[in-house]
Amino acid sequence: MTEAILRAESRLWVLADPRAGTAAQALGIAERLDRPFRTIPLEWGRLAGLPWPWPTRAGLTASAQARLVAPWPELVISAGRRSVPVARWLGRRGARLVHCMRPGTGAADFSLLVLGRHDAPKPAGNVLPILGACHRVSPAALARARAEWPALGALPGPRVALLLGGAVRGQGLDPALAATLAAQAAGFGGSVLATTSRRSGEGATAAVAAALQGVPHRLHGWGADGPNPYLGFLAWADAIVVTGDSVSMLSEALATRAALFIAETTDAPRHRRLWQSLFDSGQARPFGAAAALFDRAPLDEPARVAAEIRARGWA
Repeated sequence: MTEAILRAESRLWVLADPRAGTAAQALGIAERLDRPFRTIPLEWGRLAGLPWPWPTRAGLTASAQARLVAPWPELVISAGRRSVPVARWLGRRGARLVHCMRPGTGAADFSLLVLGRHDAPKPAGNVLPILGACHRVSPAALARARAEWPALGALPGPRVALLLGGAVRGQGLDPALAATLAAQAAGFGGSVLATTSRRSGEGATAAVAAALQGVPHRLHGWGADGPNPYLGFLAWADAIVVTGDSVSMLSEALATRAALFIAETTDAPRHRRLWQSLFDSGQARPFGAAAALFDRAPLDEPARVAAEIRARGWA
């Protein structure tokens, strides 16, 4: 790596939370800035769960703290509440701070807060409301996935991507519900591109496989061997059905041109506020047996955030 690239990376840091969906929000914005950046993996120690009211690295493990060394960055992008005291600590060393999700404390220390409209953020000069959450599914990533998975294009249309999550804290997705959603997805009359996630459980995967017998489909179970076709599913889908418990998958689906349907699988108020924001904007519709395809334009919120950062002269 050349010295020039190293110098450029030192000016922009991304604090990467261990949770992939949280880290993807910060990384997705950085990638859309089209400039080198340094990724700082965060590892949480035993003090990470404390509600630190001041800037500190104390929640990090010793090895993670050792990664935070000068020269200090000019811009830091972070996501998730645990990263807030670390970002604020870097802010005390001269960095501008861009943060995704509600910070909980120290909001005034951030140059820009990227907050979901479903959280009803109060208007402020450092607040940018978005639909859903930021992510790493860019038009370029979708184009690469379409080229990487040409066999998916040979399946009969409409191709319906079925993205299954599960309870955040629970025993996975109810297999009976998973089977019902798979059967309804097959009801569009084309093919089904189904994937389960870490929270779905093996029972849900087996139920989907049984429900799709005799239906043109491709099923990828969580943790299966071989390449993950998830991005290929998004790139080739004519319609996408997402369980409403997954903010990440809902937000990533918004990046496509496919008709987006939300399977209402949780009573969590915050998730339901997110669904309503997507329904109200025309970006999604409730999923059921009578669902019909509709036209919608792709939504690129990470690019809009990156454009705001550039407009403010920070990158």
